[in-house]
Amino acid sequence: MISTPVPKPPKIPQSVLVVIHTPALDVLLIRRADTVDDFWQSVTGSKDFADESYADTARREVWEETGIDCRPGTPLASALHDWQLENVYTIYPQWLHRYAPGVTHNTEHLFSLCVSAGTPITLSPLEHTHHQWWPYRAAADRAYSPSNAEAVLLLPQFAPKLGAV
Repeated sequence: MISTPVPKPPKIPQSVLVVIHTPALDVLLIRRADTVDDFWQSVTGSKDFADESYADTARREVWEETGIDCRPGTPLASALHDWQLENVYTIYPQWLHRYAPGVTHNTEHLFSLCVSAGTPITLSPLEHTHHQWWPYRAAADRAYSPSNAEAVLLLPQFAPKLGAV
């Protein structure tokens, strides 16, 4: 019996960006696997369903993309911080096909996660090929998207409030 693949539902145009950093403000960037560009980014990802909270989306994406567990009940649960900031940006043309027809913009909610230097990273090979820690200014220079670079540059403003420096 031949089965027909079930098409994926369109992506929800609501996502998170999580700047993972150490107390010294070294920032983790991961390189996308689905592009030939030198596309480095922080952890990002869309809600899986409309009622999923941004915090739950952030925890899930961090776990899926890096293997870092900040879900409730884990030692890092309190290290995930919601910045209460959002970016609205135009979706890159190469990814528009993932969204419903007519959807051109995404709302991105910002978080940070402070982890110890040397925290092990386990990448999802279908999503990312490499990871690297950079001082925050160098990470901002490396980040492919302007909203990601801007978030990294905001880190020193949020880190003192978070007890990270």
